[in-house]
Amino acid sequence: MSHARPPGRRFAAAVTVVLAVTAGLTGPTGPTGPVQAAPAAPAVSTAREAGAESVAAFPVGHKIEGVTESGYLTKSAGASAARTWVRASDAAVTALPDGPSVSPTGAGDLLAMNTGSEAWLQDAPSGAQLFKVRFKEGGGTGAYKGAAGRALFSTAARPEGGVDLRMHTEGDVTSTVSSFPREFHGFSVTPGTSAHAVLTYWSDNEPGSDEHWALIDLATGTLTETGTRKNVTADNMAVSPTHLAWVEYGDTETSAVVRTRATGETRRILLTDRWGTPKIGLQGDHLLYGLPGGLTARAPDERFALTAYDLTTGSRTTLLDHFTSSAVSPDGVFHARGGTVAHGEGLYRVDAGTDGGAPSASLVASTGEPTSLALVGHDVPDVIDLSRSGRKLTWTLSRSNAVMSATLRHVRTGKTVRLQFYTPGPPPQTSPQFTAHWSGDLEDSQLTAYNGDYEWEMSASPLNGIGPDMTASGTFKVVRSSDAPHDFNDNGTPDLLARDASGRLWRSDWLAAGYAGKTNLVGGGWNAYDRIEATGNVGGAATGDLVARDKSGVLWLYLGKGDGTFATRSRIGGGWGVYDQIAAGSDLTNDGRADLLATDKSGVLWLYKGTGDWRAPYAARTRVGGGWNVYDQLTATGDIGGAASGDLVARDKAGVLWLYLGKGDGTFATRTKIGRGWDMYRHTVGIGDANQDGHPDLLAYTDYGTNYYPGTGNWHAPFNTSQPAELPVWNAAYTAVL
Repeated sequence: MSHARPPGRRFAAAVTVVLAVTAGLTGPTGPTGPVQAAPAAPAVSTAREAGAESVAAFPVGHKIEGVTESGYLTKSAGASAARTWVRASDAAVTALPDGPSVSPTGAGDLLAMNTGSEAWLQDAPSGAQLFKVRFKEGGGTGAYKGAAGRALFSTAARPEGGVDLRMHTEGDVTSTVSSFPREFHGFSVTPGTSAHAVLTYWSDNEPGSDEHWALIDLATGTLTETGTRKNVTADNMAVSPTHLAWVEYGDTETSAVVRTRATGETRRILLTDRWGTPKIGLQGDHLLYGLPGGLTARAPDERFALTAYDLTTGSRTTLLDHFTSSAVSPDGVFHARGGTVAHGEGLYRVDAGTDGGAPSASLVASTGEPTSLALVGHDVPDVIDLSRSGRKLTWTLSRSNAVMSATLRHVRTGKTVRLQFYTPGPPPQTSPQFTAHWSGDLEDSQLTAYNGDYEWEMSASPLNGIGPDMTASGTFKVVRSSDAPHDFNDNGTPDLLARDASGRLWRSDWLAAGYAGKTNLVGGGWNAYDRIEATGNVGGAATGDLVARDKSGVLWLYLGKGDGTFATRSRIGGGWGVYDQIAAGSDLTNDGRADLLATDKSGVLWLYKGTGDWRAPYAARTRVGGGWNVYDQLTATGDIGGAASGDLVARDKAGVLWLYLGKGDGTFATRTKIGRGWDMYRHTVGIGDANQDGHPDLLAYTDYGTNYYPGTGNWHAPFNTSQPAELPVWNAAYTAVL
């Protein structure tokens, strides 16, 4: 059996992904057209030689919230939203307290912690506090507004109205950055560059979607560049030493506005003609942009890729196939938590290209997960026992946003079944576990599955369009632990046999309780026999066999080949013409072998014990008892009474049906009456456990239809009420039914 294996937790060497640059966008002057889809197959080159330092681990399920000098601030998904600081050199994890909010400052390894009533700067590796600021409670006299560099920022209301923006630094130094009239609110300070913080705020006297921004000189604590951006979301702004950029939204389109800091000149770049919430960044002379969330999306979108747009030439470079979050390091380098099909999931560092070339993305910390759809595992066992029912089969993928199909194929016959998958709850699929219930059928329920070797093949297509379709395969074996004396094609279910008036033998395969499949011709010439009986397995193979008595009294054995046909007959012996009833297929001596019963014309019942050797399948006969000529039909049923050995039902000439419970030594207990009116049937056949409930069943034929009697396992009432069976009508044109 084959098993898919997930990728390792670490990569052998860091890999830099450099994507091919293609021309086609307009130049830097004037508005540009929409940025087009990224190339489908990026070029890849290796940044470090083989054997270089391994890439460290990145916490699975975490986003990047900040990059410090020697590590990363991460946040877990889900309701807990736990934050950790991960040391870059060895992936050592420091859990951060749940109470305070945590944010990067863009200086060294400092983190800003805020509880609402107090805030402080803390060294991430050691946990040491640099300094702390406490805010007065009530009245709006003070509130934390953010951190940048080695400073904390707050606002304080002035008695005459309006607020002061204050900067707090080491040594308990507090200075006022600027004072604002009462109509300004919504102040927020975030890191910008190593020299500047970014301040954003709103005005009640201007349209609700317009926002003011300013840069704060961290050395002097004063406002420098200022401006207004329209139709924005407050957190989507990027700053570099040379440019400042933000995202603005129209009715349907989404654009980036890029401002050259030296001149104040701005230009608008139409990112997409659809509305969306992309994230942006700046790296050298390139605008970075992309729409987060592509890995779990349920439809393709070219905006999922992290793309670099050259502000000088208008060319584009695809850096990552998707990303979830981004942050900028203290030295101004853009980092993204994302992935590529070639190198998997993790944290990537985006470095500016040399000599004006395209940026490149290098994997610096890996989650060990693939970006492409992958098979994580499955529960297809090496052996599936279909004795009682079907089997639930589950394949676990690396994510749930996929469409999966699977096929099971019986190796010997090539017969297949395509599985139908269901979701655990209302669609769409929310679990990466894809489950199908195999009822044990083949050919779209037209055939019960054969025993033997099988192959499974599965394929899955990513709904987000990221990465190729994936395929996997494996093997298993189907077995059945219960006896199936009437199974001639090795699928664990009874086969119904009948001979027509011209001597042709027909077989119909039982598919489910009361339903049979297509009738197949076994062969002709069977009118040479006056008695045919299914014996169960007497030849040592997995499937049932037949005995047939010719008109001169010779008994012949037909070994089942396991495909519904039979091998060339072999002679068992002569003198069998003395018997008027033959019943076979039950283990009456409790030795695991099928035995045979026969009544002679004087009414004596004889036992032929099975040997297990097809060359001489039965031992010499032993006498069971006399008086059996009161019966006109004997049927070996298997164990219907709950004991270990086989039983027998007998119909007398008045139509009363009697049960003889086997004692396990070839003899029977005193008979028990189990019904009357059975003279309406021409044939009764003990077909074994047709409905897979562990109890042998009975079929009874008339010239116009068939009744099915499910076994109960209770010898006081061994059969349930009859059910009409949707089976071939073996009418008077058929001279034998078995």
